[in-house]
Amino acid sequence: MAIRKLPIGIQDFPSLRRDGYLYVDKTAFVYKLATEGRVYFLSRPRRFGKSLLLSTLGAYFEGKRELFHGLAVEQLEQDWIEYPVIRIDMNAKEFSAGREYLLRHLEHQLSTAAARLGVAMRGIDPDERFANLIMDADAQSGHRVVVLIDEYDKPLLSTIGKPELHEAMKDILKAFYGVLKSADAHLKFVLLTGVTKFGQVSVFSDLNQLKDLSMHPAYATACGITEEELLANFQPELEALASEQDLSKDACLVEVRRMYNGYKFEEDAVGVYNPFSTLNALDTGKLGDYWFQTGTPTFLVELLKKTDTDLRTIDGIQLDSGSFADYRSDADRPIPVIYQSGYLTIKDYDKEIDAYTLGYPNAEVRNGFLRFLLPDYTANPEGRGVFHIGMFSKELRAGDVEAFLQRLKPFFAGIPYDLNDETERHYQVVFYLVFKLLGQFIESEVKSAIGRADAVVKTADSIFVFEFKLNGTAEEAMAQIDEKGYLLPYTAEDRKLVKVGVEFDKAKRNLGRWLVG
Repeated sequence: MAIRKLPIGIQDFPSLRRDGYLYVDKTAFVYKLATEGRVYFLSRPRRFGKSLLLSTLGAYFEGKRELFHGLAVEQLEQDWIEYPVIRIDMNAKEFSAGREYLLRHLEHQLSTAAARLGVAMRGIDPDERFANLIMDADAQSGHRVVVLIDEYDKPLLSTIGKPELHEAMKDILKAFYGVLKSADAHLKFVLLTGVTKFGQVSVFSDLNQLKDLSMHPAYATACGITEEELLANFQPELEALASEQDLSKDACLVEVRRMYNGYKFEEDAVGVYNPFSTLNALDTGKLGDYWFQTGTPTFLVELLKKTDTDLRTIDGIQLDSGSFADYRSDADRPIPVIYQSGYLTIKDYDKEIDAYTLGYPNAEVRNGFLRFLLPDYTANPEGRGVFHIGMFSKELRAGDVEAFLQRLKPFFAGIPYDLNDETERHYQVVFYLVFKLLGQFIESEVKSAIGRADAVVKTADSIFVFEFKLNGTAEEAMAQIDEKGYLLPYTAEDRKLVKVGVEFDKAKRNLGRWLVG
């Protein structure tokens, strides 16, 4: 369906330019980075363009002017000096196999860099070899060295559930990255990228000259696609997508925005679209969950379970500014890591109390994340899919409340026998997940304030107002709907109003009786 060659998964800038792929020009950021500082760190979620940015910087520092024809940096740079560039790619997948794998990987990366630069390897340990490589490359070329490290934190994230191995990885990386401090006089430019920030990570305790760009307003859109860039670069693809979706161009843009826009990396910055998902949608003509499907957040789910985080509080949670740089796997604070991994983003900032409000960036992330979490809170064997949720919406659109509630029962089958305060919250979280996921098919909202029913679901013909009683009867639930006036906000609607009162059966640890009226 694609109109032109879109750079899906293309992380090598020279290949992208030579093979005629469409490129959203980010080279003004490259020039700004190269001329305004020396040692940087940038955190962004996976598949957000970090590797391509590093590759672009590498080509720039290697003086490959021909690759930048027609781009912003061609007019900005006059000298095009060729510097020795050392690239270290940590984006391997087997670090959990043991510390030896990390050592072999570093050895391979250094050997490859040395061969490219025509420098002999000297030393025994990775940090010693790294230091010698930098000094020798400087001496041989007569120019200071550029070091680009991609996904610096992959060994840490890969071992987050293995404390001893995690600490061993920290020790190795601390010595390795510490070379960048001792070799400072030989360095022209350094950029490390990753998912998590380095603020409290001991591997960076000696590397205090790093400038963190992760929330710097000048670089908030260095990765990702702004709406201005989307409209300026992808008009033919947007028109084709609109035709494929049988939507007007404006309506199609609304859907693309709802699915993939919304990431903010600084409180006053414009939002950016997820580049991987957006390009895939433009390429295939389908609005799918492309980014979420490329990597499941298993380690984040483990953190949520370990810390007993209430899932209902995540969307809209407040976090003080210091917590954004607080990545410590033993800190029992999963929210900063969830934010840095791209499953939450900045929604608002309260300057008075120096706190950020976080939320899901868009529909793709919200629905994918909640769907992935659902089976960890239920006994439903099909929880990882969308079948049940899709059928839920189909039954309510048909007005079949009986079938809807019967289908809801298996989701509560795994609640522990002794119903106490802890299991009551478990029950409420399952309820929250189901109704929140309904929102991807039909308008659905879960109670968010006092004086509202537990859930309200709107279809084309009806509005369903649900009240669930954990320690009461279906009759009491129905009476509460009337007494509290839960239907009043919807009386002006030209749709049928349906009350649903449901009780929870403690003996069966599941839904019991219900009444519909």
